[in-house]
Amino acid sequence: MKTYTPMIQQYLKVKAEVPDAFLFFRLGDFYEMFFDDALNASRELEITLTARDGGVEEKIPMCGVPHHAAAGYIEQLIDKGFKVAICEQTEDPKQAKGVVKREIVQMITPGTVMDSRSLEEKENHYLASVTGFDDDTYCVAHLDLSTGESKVAMIATREEAIHEVVMLQAREVVLASDVAPAVEKMLRERGIHSISMMDDCHVIDSFAHLVMELKQTKLQTTMARLLHYAHKTQKRSLDHLQKTTSYHVDSFLRMDPNSKRNLELTETIRGNGKKGSLVWLLDETMTAMGARLMRRWIDRPLIDREQIEGRLTLVEVFMDRYFERQTLREGLKGVYDLERLAGRVAFGNVNARDLVQLKKSLQQIPLIQQTLSEMEASEMVTEASKLDPCEDIADLLEAAIIEQPPLAIKEGNFIKDRFNEELDQYRDASRNGKSWIAELEQKEREKTGIRSLKIGYNRVFGYYIEVTKANLHVLAEGTYERRQTLTNAERFITPELKEKETLILQADERSTELEYELFQILRETVKKEIPRLQKLAHEISKLDVLQCFATVSENRHYVKPTFNEERFVNIKDGRHPVVEKVMDAQEYVPNDCHMDNDCEMLLITGPNMSGKSTYMRQVALTSVLAQIGCFVPAAKASLPIFDRIFTRIGAADDLVSGQSTFMVEMLEAQHALAHATQNSLVLFDEIGRGTSTYDGMALAQAIIEHVHDRIGAKTLFSTHYHELVGLSDELAKLVNVHVSAVEQNGHVVFLHKIKEGPADKSYGIHVAKLADLPTSLIDRANELLIGFESGNKKVESEVKEPVDTLGQLSLFGESTPKKSKKPDRMKREMVALNVLELTPLEAMNELYRLQKLAQTLTESK
Repeated sequence: MKTYTPMIQQYLKVKAEVPDAFLFFRLGDFYEMFFDDALNASRELEITLTARDGGVEEKIPMCGVPHHAAAGYIEQLIDKGFKVAICEQTEDPKQAKGVVKREIVQMITPGTVMDSRSLEEKENHYLASVTGFDDDTYCVAHLDLSTGESKVAMIATREEAIHEVVMLQAREVVLASDVAPAVEKMLRERGIHSISMMDDCHVIDSFAHLVMELKQTKLQTTMARLLHYAHKTQKRSLDHLQKTTSYHVDSFLRMDPNSKRNLELTETIRGNGKKGSLVWLLDETMTAMGARLMRRWIDRPLIDREQIEGRLTLVEVFMDRYFERQTLREGLKGVYDLERLAGRVAFGNVNARDLVQLKKSLQQIPLIQQTLSEMEASEMVTEASKLDPCEDIADLLEAAIIEQPPLAIKEGNFIKDRFNEELDQYRDASRNGKSWIAELEQKEREKTGIRSLKIGYNRVFGYYIEVTKANLHVLAEGTYERRQTLTNAERFITPELKEKETLILQADERSTELEYELFQILRETVKKEIPRLQKLAHEISKLDVLQCFATVSENRHYVKPTFNEERFVNIKDGRHPVVEKVMDAQEYVPNDCHMDNDCEMLLITGPNMSGKSTYMRQVALTSVLAQIGCFVPAAKASLPIFDRIFTRIGAADDLVSGQSTFMVEMLEAQHALAHATQNSLVLFDEIGRGTSTYDGMALAQAIIEHVHDRIGAKTLFSTHYHELVGLSDELAKLVNVHVSAVEQNGHVVFLHKIKEGPADKSYGIHVAKLADLPTSLIDRANELLIGFESGNKKVESEVKEPVDTLGQLSLFGESTPKKSKKPDRMKREMVALNVLELTPLEAMNELYRLQKLAQTLTESK
């Protein structure tokens, strides 16, 4: 480093502190990057790569971004999973001896973003930590820096800990440097690529109050690791962080990430978009914080019946009070994101416009309280009493800040008149001084008779009286004191003007400084009230979600579910909520689902595209909606409270982990079988289709028997293996149902109606026909099917031998032209038939089959 220039040496020393981050090194009006950072940043940001001398023979790669536009470039890097360290000058260049001192003032990482442009308004932005202990237990902590929410949980196994992190959709995970490699590998395989290290996990005084309510040392240690990382990277006050609360994952209805994905709770399987998910269906919230809470409720449905019914009662009140609910929605529309506003106040990046949003939000609270009280329900009166209008804060901000302040807080002009006496004096001096100057200009024109005389101002010379050279002869000697000579004019000053100049300039400068000082006092005053604002935000969010449930339930004609202790599932005219919304509701075919102690498992058969998967999903989504406290899409619903939901639906390779579709299917089945209880809901769709027919059928039957005999969970099992329908004779609590379809003029018509008993056929070839496969292919498939169904496993191929058209050479080069002959299928079938061994009924069936074969062969000719 001795060969580098002092500035480059300083850069390298700072860069050594953050080897895994892009270092934005402040030089004048630019953030510069050097060496590998420059090479990588120019590629990732598509900016010009240059070079500069650094004291060595070879030039140093360099690129940079303007200081005022840095936020956009940082956002791009964070979105790609990188980290950025901001290095600023920390001393006045005028007072510096040698190179100006520079330090890292903030680290921006995927999990610690605070810029509103980088945050999804309706989603939490979690930073998480996983810590393993010697007894093979794990703890998972998470916090959202933008809202201050922080929680931690004890989890029994590593797999469950990883599931929890994935469920949280953590943007970044903090681990100990000696963590087992398998943990990091599992995280990366599940799409979490931003992983950081922090070994300090001691509880220190600065955040002891945040973990004081945690009873177990393991929980404190895990949360402390996360807090150390947050403090190290942000290097500023985090006073908005709320006290960490512990939770038990078993206190909620549990669904592994694959089950949530299969049910499309927060995003669709295809495209990973929000539209078409349950969140998309339900999102009638009026506030961003309400939308985030609704998403958290969907991720963690309740299992406590009292809590569920408490939510349902409030939803019912909202449904019964339409006009009051509409007034409430209008009031909520005026409430900004209180959670993130409080976070920005504590973080120090709040501006005057943010405080105006805070004031306007608080001014809506009395209206919301009044609306709740007018509903004349004791539950709503209680909810109204929980709201703190924070009138002192609202009044302070109302008195202090103008309605439409500028974005910059260091240029003044946003504090109201009469808020501060000293500021009023400066403003009065400035305004009156400028009026006095305008009057002086008019007076001097009259006094001298020079109509072109004017009084102006510039930063170098201050205020001046300007007279053109053509009029200089009019001025008597000694009238003014000369200040500046121009080509066509002379500029003058008077003692009186100089005195006013000092007063005006000092007033302007001091006024701007005082406004910034007053703003800082306002910010600190609001900062002390952050706990009140966060509590208010929580209550408003809850009301927003409940009114949202009521709005959706009324618009979609949902009903209030009831719960039973007998583990009965009784759904009358149930619908899939999302499919119903996407389709015309009048075209949607509702279906019942009845399961009791004599029916623990439904074996569902029927053709492809008939609606088996939709039926299974709608039962699961109905349960999820009920357990988050929302009404459900049915004419009537009585449900048990499920502790877990498992779904094995759809086919997908896990290419990252090197797992085939069938392996993914088996792993998901294993997870369900290992963790399901009698109080769980299990959905298995087409288990065993990823292998040979007999292998798949054997596995499917074994799984059915295992769930039926050993677990006893309520199970919906759909299959194309019609051979399995006979299990209803062997398994007492298995019931066959099917999705009905009819054949009309050789075409299949799906009725989408669930009926008792097994399906009579699969209609697979009919579905292929609907997909417009070639007619000759369809005809051949029908022939093969008839042969297979007759027990004839080998059906002779009709494909002609490959022939070379040039000389008719075979694949081996010999001229061996062959004739293609079509076998007499009817003759072969008749010869193979042993009529004497058939019963009368079997003989009639064989005659019918041969007739169908003859018709098919005739049509193909």
